[in-house]
Amino acid sequence: MQAIYSKAVSEKRIYKFSKNGQNTAVDTIVVEEPLEIRIRFFQQQKWQVKSLAVTMRTPGDDEYLAIGFLFTEGVLANQNAIDAIKKIEDNILIVNLIKEVVVDFSSLERNFYATSSCGVCGKASIEKLEKISCFFPQKNLPKINHYTVLRLPQLLRNIQSVFDQTGGIHAAGLFAPTGELLTQAEDVGRHNAVDKLIGDCLQNGQIPLRNHILMLSGRVGFELVQKAMMAGIPIIAAVGAPSSLAIELAEETGMTLIGFLRNERFNVYCGVERITG
Repeated sequence: MQAIYSKAVSEKRIYKFSKNGQNTAVDTIVVEEPLEIRIRFFQQQKWQVKSLAVTMRTPGDDEYLAIGFLFTEGVLANQNAIDAIKKIEDNILIVNLIKEVVVDFSSLERNFYATSSCGVCGKASIEKLEKISCFFPQKNLPKINHYTVLRLPQLLRNIQSVFDQTGGIHAAGLFAPTGELLTQAEDVGRHNAVDKLIGDCLQNGQIPLRNHILMLSGRVGFELVQKAMMAGIPIIAAVGAPSSLAIELAEETGMTLIGFLRNERFNVYCGVERITG
């Protein structure tokens, strides 16, 4: 996945203050813009278009973002449900579903407005999430050496090109158990970065991701564990802290959740049997 997007950054003239005084400079800013995701589907003997979500995102890989979002929300079962994707404006994208796909809107209890800072959970219960997902992790697999875990933050940091320019963007990286980086995404919204990454994998027929590690540049909230669970990812590692509900969902579904992975140390909140060495 291409990490640098032509519209991902902008420039702003600013005033810089320090103990030595002030001066002017040009700062590079990460772009945040809304993206409306619509679907076109066949129902009641006619084609219909419905707006499902507005998410604040960094422009770039919008198709992957839409596909990943629809998959992790349970709207799409696989990439074969999509006929075409069209961007009708810079910030409006329509996903055309094939005629045979039945969309059950009554089962979508999520409030489809996602903010860039945290996402909106809104699921009725963890039990309902477990019923939606088809890809549960294999018990105790894969195994990953704890020295490999310690390398992941720097390996992810090495490819954060937009962060290098702005210092204001989240990253998600998908790794093999050996520590090999397979794909990555950056976005102003941490959940958008994960949706872009999963959408990339879905589009390329790589779901489920049962032998992979998801590395995150920030904290781990419930919605990020939910998205990883939908894709079958068994191990999540993050630089920041996990929330209580994130830990609960990971534990209930047999995932390994690692937090505070920095400064040559980390905490394992559940699924420690996958860590070796």
